[in-house]
Amino acid sequence: MRFFLGFIAYLLVCSVGFAQKINASYRLHIQKASSEIRVDGVMDEKAWEDAEVATDFFMITPMDTSFAKVKTDVRMTYDDKHLYLIVINHHAVDGPYMVESLRRDFSFGKNDNFLLFMDPFEDLTNGFSFGANAAGAQWDGQMYNGGAVDLSWDNKWVSKVKNYEDKWIFEAAIPFKSIRYKKGITEWGINFSRLDLKTTEKSGWAPVPRQFPSASLAYTGTLVWDNPPPDAGANISVIPYVLGGVSKNHQAEGKEVYRREVGVDAKISLTSSMNLDLTVNPDFSQVEVDRQVTNLDRFELFFPERRQFFLENGDLFAGFGYSTIRPFFSRRIGLNAPIQFGARLSGKLNKDWRIGAMNMQTGEVTESALPAQNFTVMALQRQVGARSNIGGILVNKQSLRYDPDQVTDGKPVYAEFNRNVGLEYNLASANNLWTGKAMLLQSFGPENMGRGLVHAANLRYASGNLTWNWQHEYVSENYTAEVGFVPRNGFYRISPMIGYRWFPKSEKILSHGPDFNTSIFFNTRGEQTDNTTYATYNVRFRSQSNLLGWVAYDFVKLQRPFDPTNFSGKFLDSGTEHTWNAFGLEYSSKPQSLFTYAFTSRVGGYFADGQRFNFTTDFGYRFQPYVSLALSTNFNQINLPQPWGDTRFWLVGPRVDVTMTNTVFFTAFVQYNEQINNINLNTRFQWRFKPASDLFLVYTDNYLPAPFNVKNRSVVLKFTYWWNV
Repeated sequence: MRFFLGFIAYLLVCSVGFAQKINASYRLHIQKASSEIRVDGVMDEKAWEDAEVATDFFMITPMDTSFAKVKTDVRMTYDDKHLYLIVINHHAVDGPYMVESLRRDFSFGKNDNFLLFMDPFEDLTNGFSFGANAAGAQWDGQMYNGGAVDLSWDNKWVSKVKNYEDKWIFEAAIPFKSIRYKKGITEWGINFSRLDLKTTEKSGWAPVPRQFPSASLAYTGTLVWDNPPPDAGANISVIPYVLGGVSKNHQAEGKEVYRREVGVDAKISLTSSMNLDLTVNPDFSQVEVDRQVTNLDRFELFFPERRQFFLENGDLFAGFGYSTIRPFFSRRIGLNAPIQFGARLSGKLNKDWRIGAMNMQTGEVTESALPAQNFTVMALQRQVGARSNIGGILVNKQSLRYDPDQVTDGKPVYAEFNRNVGLEYNLASANNLWTGKAMLLQSFGPENMGRGLVHAANLRYASGNLTWNWQHEYVSENYTAEVGFVPRNGFYRISPMIGYRWFPKSEKILSHGPDFNTSIFFNTRGEQTDNTTYATYNVRFRSQSNLLGWVAYDFVKLQRPFDPTNFSGKFLDSGTEHTWNAFGLEYSSKPQSLFTYAFTSRVGGYFADGQRFNFTTDFGYRFQPYVSLALSTNFNQINLPQPWGDTRFWLVGPRVDVTMTNTVFFTAFVQYNEQINNINLNTRFQWRFKPASDLFLVYTDNYLPAPFNVKNRSVVLKFTYWWNV
């Protein structure tokens, strides 16, 4: 505890002295529209003639020391209901635009695009992003942690892109009801980002150092309102759904199971910056399937949350901790039981305070003796210094009407409750050069079971050339987070990293340099159990292609039996030691081409003095902007002594995306996973007939690869409608 408090004190010192906003001198004035605005991609309204222009963008990449060569002009205005934006994206060289497709929330680096980043609280930490690619595909996301964008967030707004011979124009209307902002504030953080793939130039209105993303809220300019933004007024949205479907388990020779379901979500804005979300009988059948992986890991794998209900302000809950130490992981809710209802309160109390509270109720599952359970999560965050914050979290999982003495027939016995309480300090200096975290967690269970402690911290420095990071972690043996993601416990870990980049005056190479990092684990008795050390060399070309080579050393002392193929059912003994070396090469092609490709390779040792060869590929071809074809492959060959012998796994995933318009989409995704002996087919048709209102048709099949028998099959038709009360 003394060390924890000392580390927080050190981080607080690092955050002092950077209180002045860096790009405070970049100011764009916005005034109420002097005429009606039609969102048509044509700048012919008087309101646009009267609006102030943001121009003379700064180059971010390939260099950040000059103005951009590609010219971009931005104007903004508003009326009582909407915030308006129009952008003239001039061409610097002749040729067609470059985009993947009309798919919403496109890949940033593979599309000519314009993005708006806004911080309506001027806290340099949280905000919203809107934008489009040159074909008109929309991009929207919620911003958190000073520059991360959660593209799973979806809301109502309209836009239009119109292409001309020498430019493309993006025009948008964003309802004030679709965003959160503090009433009465007359200055918002704002920045604009432009990516032009023909020139491989990324630029921003307010300058951003090239080591940071253009989304970095630390480097926003200021949007100055002539009057406080209008009150959004009563803001209640009801989003009902109706669903019908049928499924059949062919392996069990089961009968058709029919689904006839209705449910509803509601969004209630308690204030312009505080939102209450309610859900009754939610269904997430339209959510895109997870990408399968060949699993050779000793620990549980992480798959991200995709369900819309859990995403707005989700960083308050899911952002607590580190990637492998998460006290809350929303995918634990509704994993094996139906969600009956839930509520979530989240948002800003004022400029310095954020709050989040969630309560979800799941139903009983008789077949597995799983009782009805209630999940409660509460989070509170207080901004300190320039962009840092201190946060607390409480996570509670409670079994209802549960008597373990009544569980029989070998069915699992579930804990009556599991709780986690945590405190965390997040450092982010005003210039973003210093970032870090220090956290403390305590878990609680019935009768002193599952009571454990976690401490972890890191400090990172990232300048234009030098980057280094120190991280250490401790998780006690009996720490338990049943609603979290903590794949291993009973360890100490240290993980330092250092890297350096040179930026030569070269027509071919943008940057190059080495990285060194190591991750060393000790058990609670102080014995080393794992050591993974990497040395890599990175080359980034001006064409935006990347080349990376690496060498690695691995040491593992198994703490429990492990099957090195995760397939054979034959295990290495606990306590055995394994050491090997490996090397690899990775390359990704330039994103401007219609045909893109990437590969990774690995050659070297493996457990039990064995050998492992791994090769992955990703191919893509686009008939822009309507069709995108992709094929990913992953091949593993593992050569081990008996009783394992030689094992080979293929994972192959072809995918087709057809975007007939920016409101009609079709996706077909096939995954052949040899390790689990399964072929999965998932197809999804989506028609966005109104903003945030959709019709989905989802068809799913699972097959045995040989003799290609059907395992199970389902089809679902779902209708959702976003209704503003």
